[in-house]
Amino acid sequence: MSEAPLVPGTVAEHTICLLVKLGQVAFRIAEVGISGTGLRVRHYSVLQALADNGAMPQLALGSFLRIDPATMVTSLDDLERAGYAQRTRDPQDRRRYAVDITDDGRKVLADLNRTLVGLDSDILADLDTTEGHSLHALLGSLAESPAFTSMFDAVREQSGAKRA
Repeated sequence: MSEAPLVPGTVAEHTICLLVKLGQVAFRIAEVGISGTGLRVRHYSVLQALADNGAMPQLALGSFLRIDPATMVTSLDDLERAGYAQRTRDPQDRRRYAVDITDDGRKVLADLNRTLVGLDSDILADLDTTEGHSLHALLGSLAESPAFTSMFDAVREQSGAKRA
């Protein structure tokens, strides 16, 4: 085990460098943590969005999560194959699909949330309760920041990749 910080030296003077590296590390920990379910973080996001919002048109779900259409299709294919989500033709517009979470999807989502709560505790173990709550609040504010959101959307639009 290395004693070096995850973001060493003066690289850590840049908040964006801290966010990038810590995001990569947290993503990897989360992916490994939930891998026993056969799902990935993007699958969790889809299931949680459906549990939070109810059935949604497939395109609206992708836009809501900022997931490009190709990745959304692949993710939904995986979730349908596992029996965790279902797509049906939207009765209001037969050209589009509505996506909903299944009962089995709700069960696996509960397991995923328990795992993620444990991972939250593990990665925040060196912070006291106040620091952990403050970090969460700051990250939540940043995630809802109109400036940050519009900058990300502009970069996605400019690159043409439309990937999250």
